[in-house]
Amino acid sequence: MKKTMTFLLAVQLGAACAVAQQNLTMAEIEAADTASVEQLQEMVVRSVRATKKTPVAFTDMSREQLRSVNYGQDVPYLLSLTPSITMTSDAGNGIGYTSLRVRGTDPSRVNITANGIPLNDAESATVFWVNMGDFASSVQSMQIQRGVGTSTNGAGAFGATLNMLTENIGMKPYIGLDVSGGSYSSHKETLRFGTGILADHWGLQGRLSNIGSKGYLDRASTKLNSYFLQAGWFGADAAVKFITWNGIEETYHAWNYTSKYEQSLYGRTFNSCGLMGYDEQGNPNKYYEDQTDNYHQQNYQLIWNQRYSRFFNSNVGLHYTKGKGYYQQLQSAATQMMYGTSWATFGLSTDPTVVADLADQQKMDNDFFGMVASVTYNNQKNLEVIAGGGWNRYVGDQFGHIVWAQPGVVTTVPEPAALTPDFEYYRNHSRKTDFNIYGKASYEFVSGVNAYLDLQYRHIGYMLQDPTVAYGVNTDKSYVIDKNYNFFNPKFGINYDITDRHRVYASYGIGHKEPVRNNFMQQIANPDRTDTHASAERLNDLEVGYKFQSPRFSAGANLYWMNYKDQLVLTGELNAIGEALTKNLDKSYRLGIELEAAWKPLNWFRWDANLTLSRNRVEDMVVTLTDGTNVNLGSQPLAFSPGLIFNNIFTFDWKGLKASIQSQYVGDQYLTNTGFEEMECTDAAGQTTYETLLLKKHFTTNVDLSYQFALPRFGVKDITVGVTLYNLFSAKFDNNGWAAPQLVNDGGRIKAVNEWDIRDNGAAGFAPSAPFNVMAHLSVNF
Repeated sequence: MKKTMTFLLAVQLGAACAVAQQNLTMAEIEAADTASVEQLQEMVVRSVRATKKTPVAFTDMSREQLRSVNYGQDVPYLLSLTPSITMTSDAGNGIGYTSLRVRGTDPSRVNITANGIPLNDAESATVFWVNMGDFASSVQSMQIQRGVGTSTNGAGAFGATLNMLTENIGMKPYIGLDVSGGSYSSHKETLRFGTGILADHWGLQGRLSNIGSKGYLDRASTKLNSYFLQAGWFGADAAVKFITWNGIEETYHAWNYTSKYEQSLYGRTFNSCGLMGYDEQGNPNKYYEDQTDNYHQQNYQLIWNQRYSRFFNSNVGLHYTKGKGYYQQLQSAATQMMYGTSWATFGLSTDPTVVADLADQQKMDNDFFGMVASVTYNNQKNLEVIAGGGWNRYVGDQFGHIVWAQPGVVTTVPEPAALTPDFEYYRNHSRKTDFNIYGKASYEFVSGVNAYLDLQYRHIGYMLQDPTVAYGVNTDKSYVIDKNYNFFNPKFGINYDITDRHRVYASYGIGHKEPVRNNFMQQIANPDRTDTHASAERLNDLEVGYKFQSPRFSAGANLYWMNYKDQLVLTGELNAIGEALTKNLDKSYRLGIELEAAWKPLNWFRWDANLTLSRNRVEDMVVTLTDGTNVNLGSQPLAFSPGLIFNNIFTFDWKGLKASIQSQYVGDQYLTNTGFEEMECTDAAGQTTYETLLLKKHFTTNVDLSYQFALPRFGVKDITVGVTLYNLFSAKFDNNGWAAPQLVNDGGRIKAVNEWDIRDNGAAGFAPSAPFNVMAHLSVNF
């Protein structure tokens, strides 16, 4: 009996030990599974992202960093405190039409991908963030590479590359709610959810969002509705994800900007878009209510990541984007004069006694689809090789409809065509194919010394029917643009880890980029002008840097020299729908230094700062005077390229209470490439005045305050409440603008003048930023 009891006790103890061991093993397995699933999902951007051994300048932003500033503003605003970034906002408060410039280069030169799949519009080369409302709420991480960066898919990178990884499907289920609200009736509501991993292999994750704002400028309203949904299957060495998201937007136009003269009459928030009439005192009092931009963009991605061994893995992604929408706008005699068009554009009589106002829609209907793929070999010692590429196809139609016309309009086409509702007055079709292959190798040939080689071939085929927005054009449907470009983009560099804390690097790369649709439109409209002929660009980019990293302090310096041939540079002018125009400049460069530092002397305090000092110049700037003669102005500053950008962030984090003080200084920006800081004008009394041709330097400060706590008794993982104070000291500055002064020879001295209207009216416009404003925010996670 005693032996039996001893045996049973031993069995029980053994079982208990086995259970304990089993529990421990299951915990370890769960942790390993979590890491494995995350690694499988993040393989999708491995081929296009830089690492600590890649000799390029880059900044990473984690999900936590993004969420700490994501209260409704678009992605450019969330990146605005990273090095060398300036941001624009038509509405003045970061919601609606926004864009980012990197090192002074415009948005069409920033390559943007999500999960390695290109997002840039094929014809404008721009990402319209307004079509991707609240996308940042579905992003796991971002990496912005400055300069030519590493080879990627899609549009050529001439200023930067922004790689975004969409949110991972987590192992555990959750539901979360984010709510923000504040000045200018701005608000954001986001519902987030995830199932965790079901049946050991499946997961579902998503988001529903609504963002709205009346904007700082008059009537600059924004309505954004969007969702994000992904489903995934996960095996031991494979992950397959289907991802879809959409954006539905309606924004009131605010892209005319306003002259300083108009602002002096009607206030800083004056928005001339949709203006229909004035009162007896000459004040604007009637606006067209449907002066709106309307667009629906639907994205689909199917991604397969496969791990074959410790050394080999691959990624394949299929994608399709459907875009459809229109601009609706009032067309009046005043707008015809402003943009140099006539009623004949719409197939109507040019007789001013019979032509009245009309409203038209300029529409788009396009499809973008393709595939990207990469294979990675890493021997886990000193060699990594990546081979990849992509094929993408764009098919698009652009066409215009007359929505309504005032009674009495006489048409030059048989009745009742132009007066028939929804009369189509122009249509053109375009097709674009983008194919690229690349190979990258990173080899540590001596301990701590890493060599990097990156070779890319890119082919672009672009066919475009006459893009002139006018009646009677393109009747034979022929392709007036049929271009093929073949680019070879080599990059190489070296990284030297001097010690665990110190490293230096250097790289040299060449990039090319094709012209965009607007460049060809200008070329066709001005066939006799050599300065509007659209050519491909070439960039030679040299980067040299140093990094120091320790537990409490980190710092870095990056020197860059970006030397261009035929750079397509912003001219300062806008077209009829507010798009910034560019033209080729033969020789130009951007030379600068980027400094970064972060210091954490205490567990609850961190200090981050970055500074960019740069010199941005065009050589031999040739301009045409009003008398038709050409003059060489020599070396002049490039437009929209500040010589100084400084960001400073103080962060305090103590027992759930977090405070952040964020400051930014941006130096003067020229509105043209002529070097003129002002133009000579005449006021209403006939007196001479001098009006600015600069976006003047400014300094702004934001303060973010929040408190996080948990309510486990009620199943609440965490609650965060807070408030953000933007532009705390109400700095009055302009974030964007345009200028098109006339240039004259005054006794041998070239000067800029405005001969069109009073003061700067008709020759310059500015986009004011909002003064002090507030957003309160609440986030709850279950």
